[in-house]
Formats: sequence, structure tokens, C-alpha cells
Amino acid sequence: MHHWKPPPPLSLSLRSCRFVLSFTPAPAMSASSSSEVAPTGPADAIYRDRILSSKLYFDVPPSKVPVIYSSSYDIAFFGIEKLHPFDSSKWGRICQFLIKEGFLDKKQTVEPLEASNDDLLVVHSESYLSSLKSSLNVAIIIEVPPVSLLPNCLVQNKVLYPFRKQVGGSILAAKLAKERGWAINIGGGFHHCSAEKGGGFCAYADISLCIQFAFVLLNISRVMIIDLDAHQGNGHEIDFSNDRRVYILDMYNAGIYPFDFEAKRYIDQKVELASGTKTKEYLDKLDEALEVARNNFNPELVVYNAGTDILDGDPLGRLKISPDGVTTRDEKVFRFARERNIPLLMLTSGGYMKSSARVIADSIINLSKKNLIALDSPLGRK
Repeated sequence: MHHWKPPPPLSLSLRSCRFVLSFTPAPAMSASSSSEVAPTGPADAIYRDRILSSKLYFDVPPSKVPVIYSSSYDIAFFGIEKLHPFDSSKWGRICQFLIKEGFLDKKQTVEPLEASNDDLLVVHSESYLSSLKSSLNVAIIIEVPPVSLLPNCLVQNKVLYPFRKQVGGSILAAKLAKERGWAINIGGGFHHCSAEKGGGFCAYADISLCIQFAFVLLNISRVMIIDLDAHQGNGHEIDFSNDRRVYILDMYNAGIYPFDFEAKRYIDQKVELASGTKTKEYLDKLDEALEVARNNFNPELVVYNAGTDILDGDPLGRLKISPDGVTTRDEKVFRFARERNIPLLMLTSGGYMKSSARVIADSIINLSKKNLIALDSPLGRK
């Protein structure tokens, strides 16, 4: 995702220099372990109980494909959303393109449930969620100042409710990926939000929540985050700073927001790009990065944050990747998971041009044509 007015850049550090312990509900485990995490104290028992009592995981009939979307994802409140560079109708337009091209039947998509307060408390603190009851705090996070002047009930219904639906979609995507081999949430990817702090249009930490639910409900303990949004994924990096079950590959423009000095310490595999990086160099670096990741970590689930703010012309990403480059990028990541038979879930994350929706739809169509996903088969991969 992004920030509107970035501060000056900071110097870098290494993950091995970690000394800040951020909130992570589950106890850390070795990356080589595959057993379910057992509670070690009252706090862990509360956290597990919240997950086990959640309604966000539900059985999806075989007539559905693992594409998750709700019309509630789109954000519209009296035109104020147009003051922000993010295309808040992007998610609906992606589905419209897929339906129009004959690659998706709306009846086959999966509608998620809204993440409840108890669901969000699996990662977030009470104090953080309470802060979101203030229209001013929400306005700061999503960077639309006029929102602070709106009644809080309107902010909750028009802004935070769509985000909570997308969080529910990201969490459900892990279950569907495990069952079908892949899943795409046409939304989510709020990678600047951590347990205690939102920012850059990210109010909830859906990636962290998705993974914590997967640890408990899917009986897995090794997850790889491949974050290819143009911006550093500082939110999930902070949340998993002390958790060796999560391996983070983050490839981003180092010259733009968030310049998070602390979070950079927790990236296992950091690929920093310069503004203006072009398609060939980008894809070459991605090939190298995926090869290193393949040799260093054996995940049971891949969470792919597929931001399209890498596109040439994006005002916030400042890279120069062609639409075909985005399609190739996504294909490379899906092949990486397919070749190792690893379930993969994709989140659409940032993208600040009207063309992003078309590019995402075209990429999904390409994945279907290459048999990396099966939009015409309820059992997923062919």
C-alpha cells in the first residue's frame, strides 16, 4: 500500500539485530517444526479460544471457486473517497472484468463474513481497536482528512466495515488455499498495519490475522510471505519479528514510504529496488529472490501480497513495470508454489491507477489459461 507524504529515508539494518519484541499471540517455533502450536499460558488460551470460536472459517460448497469477493469491499461515501489516490472501486471492477470476459461467474465467487471484534483481537489490542472508534484516527490512517468531520457511525459503516469484510476474506483464503491448492481474495493485503498501528490506507492487519488463524486451524507452522507490493510490508514484519515460523521475502522500492528502519530488521530476504526500476531488471531480481527463498525455507503455505503499484505510471510506487511484467510476475510466484505443491493465497494490495483493475483481471485470466488456477473447476488446480 502507501503513504501520501513520505518522510526522509533512513539507513538499513539486519534482521539479526532484533531487539524489539512486538505483539505476536502465538509462541515462536522453529521453522522446521510442523506440529500445531500449543497454548503456554492464559493469554495463549484466550487467543486460541477466539480463533476456535470464530465463524470466519466455513465450509464452501464445491460449486464455488476459491475467488473471494463481496460487493461490500468497495468504498464510497459522498465522493470523499475520490480525495485519496487509491481506487476504492478497484475490487468490484476486477470482478466485472473477469465476468465480462467469461472467466468467472459471480455465483461461483465466495462471499466472506465480516471479521468481528473478537476475531480482530487475535492480533490487535483493545486499545488499538478502541482508537478506530475515532473518526479522526481513521482519517489519519486512510489519509482522507475530511473523514474526521463525519459522524463515527458513518465512518464505521462506509470505511471500516468494507475493510473488516476484506479481512474476513483474507482469513478464509488460507482455508480455501489449503483445501483447493490456491485462493485469491479480490481485496486485502493491508501490509502497513500491525497489531498496534495502522497507516498507509491499512486499518487492520489482515496478513497477520490470516496467518495466526492458519497456525491454529490448519495445523501448519511454516508460512512464507512473498510481498511484491511496491512498498515495504512493515506491518507484518513487525508482527512476526520474533516468530521464526514465518519467512518474509519483501521486494520493494526503498526510496518511498514507509522507510521503517525497525521493520527492515525483520525481513528474512530483502530486495530493495530503486525508483524507476524497469521490467526486465525487476523480473530478473524476482527470479533470483525466488531461488534463494526456495533454498532457504520450506513453507506449508504461501501468502502472496500482489500489489499492482509497481506499474509504470503509478504515482506512489514509482517503478516502471509494464502490465505484461505484472502478469509474468504473478505467474512466476504461482509456479514457485505449484512446483513445490504449496498452497498459495493471493491478496491484491496496493495499486493507485484506474488501470490496475484491468491489469489484475488480465493476470488472473493468464493464470487460468496457464492452468495455474482453474476458474472453471471447483476443485482448483488441474
